[in-house]
Amino acid sequence: MDKKEKRNLIAKRIAQEIQPGEVVNLGIGMPTLVANFIEDGENILIQSENGVLGVGPAPEEGQEDPDLTNAGGQPVTIIPGGVGFDSAESFSIIRGGHLDSTVLGALEVDQEGNLANWMIPGKLVPGMGGAMDLVVGAKKVIIATEHVNKNGAPKILKKCTLPLTAEKEVDMIVTELCVIEITEEGAVLREVAEQSSIEEVQDKTEADLIIPDNVGVLK
Repeated sequence: MDKKEKRNLIAKRIAQEIQPGEVVNLGIGMPTLVANFIEDGENILIQSENGVLGVGPAPEEGQEDPDLTNAGGQPVTIIPGGVGFDSAESFSIIRGGHLDSTVLGALEVDQEGNLANWMIPGKLVPGMGGAMDLVVGAKKVIIATEHVNKNGAPKILKKCTLPLTAEKEVDMIVTELCVIEITEEGAVLREVAEQSSIEEVQDKTEADLIIPDNVGVLK
């Protein structure tokens, strides 16, 4: 698969985790693609931390509104009934525990549910943004990430090495190869992609994986 196909597979699978009636935040980058796979009529409200509740799919080319963007500055649409508000109201939603789930990217994530997704020491970064608030405030934290980094090294580790965004807050990891659930017992391999195998997932994962008798298919 090329990069676009990988990202769409991850986003499509995560969309299946979002239940009708939920309020969900989509972080910048790959997580925003999840909005494209939310079915009409499911009454799902997508929140963007820059102050939107009711984000819809990406607009068609040529139909973008420059004044209507998500937290990453990408053009978005708003579903009927959607609203805009200021950052204070937005973070009252996030910090007040009103999000059913949040979907975020990762630099590293480990078998204990620790997340590092905001900086690499020595590199200039604008700041943590809302990531720390989101992982602590949301009821469920789902990580959307490619399985290895651009150098081919695992991103799912025994222990994160980069500065943490939060400790033991991650519930699920979805990559182009698999779905991993973080439990009290450890990292459980729940699904493997049709084009992959348990052996490939284990080979590209540093974390210790618990392999159940029945592993589902990611598709």
